[in-house]
Amino acid sequence: MRVKPFDGKEPKLEITNEQLSRTGETGKQTEWRDELKASGIRTIGGRIISFSRVEPMVATRFLHAEGEILEDNGENKKAYISFGPDYGPLEQRQVEEAIKEARSLKNKPDFVIFAAFHFDPEAAKDIDHINWQGIKILKAQMSVDLLTKDLRKKRSSSQSYWLIGQPDVEVIKQKDGKFKVKVNGFDYYDPVSGEIISKGTKHIAMWFLDTDYDERSLYPEQVFFPEGDSKRDWTRLAKALNGEVNEELIEQFRGIESLPFTAGEHKKVAVKIIDNRGIESFVIKRLG
Repeated sequence: MRVKPFDGKEPKLEITNEQLSRTGETGKQTEWRDELKASGIRTIGGRIISFSRVEPMVATRFLHAEGEILEDNGENKKAYISFGPDYGPLEQRQVEEAIKEARSLKNKPDFVIFAAFHFDPEAAKDIDHINWQGIKILKAQMSVDLLTKDLRKKRSSSQSYWLIGQPDVEVIKQKDGKFKVKVNGFDYYDPVSGEIISKGTKHIAMWFLDTDYDERSLYPEQVFFPEGDSKRDWTRLAKALNGEVNEELIEQFRGIESLPFTAGEHKKVAVKIIDNRGIESFVIKRLG
């Protein structure tokens, strides 16, 4: 997330292509490629997107690696990978430039994968809305262990890349003019079927709602915990407090539908979802 400056004004920054794309080979990128080939990208249900080859790209600035995804039927699919910065989020402009480069290349990919430690909300939104016929655009979250090689545990079960699902969120306008947000689940790429599938809401551990998103920082006004656990939920606490807590309201905060709210100044809402692997995803919706 981005934080609004004290004076409320956006700073004017001149960012060069070299700064944005981290032009040139780095030691870390070599490690990231090696790890991607070794461990692949873990998806829902323990499935893995496996790579038979991952190599550096030398003629591009914003696409850093080229790989081949090995599918269950033995077929190899071409993938271009764009890595985010060592520290800080992958920005919107990098997404634009990487897709532009991918479209300009003679050999079209089957996949374009953005891998980063953190995604700028607007960049994540743009990735989810890229419409390129026949090309799958994916996001993968990188483990921070990749920044601390000496602390990484060298186990065959270690995982450094996790597929980020695309949230399926809808805004509902009520008759009284107020709004509700409903989370329908996630859409994930299934490496077995080769299709984008919906996994519903059962994998959502927590989600946040900012009812008036200002494009600078996320301010959660409503927080929900859909994965109920009869042994560790809020109702026992409510009973222990002898009615001091509204049990009916607490139950609503275990759901997938928000409480009613009025449109704010910015006419946008932001929803942040954390799945049961601890992987975050972010979506922005306009009101009205």
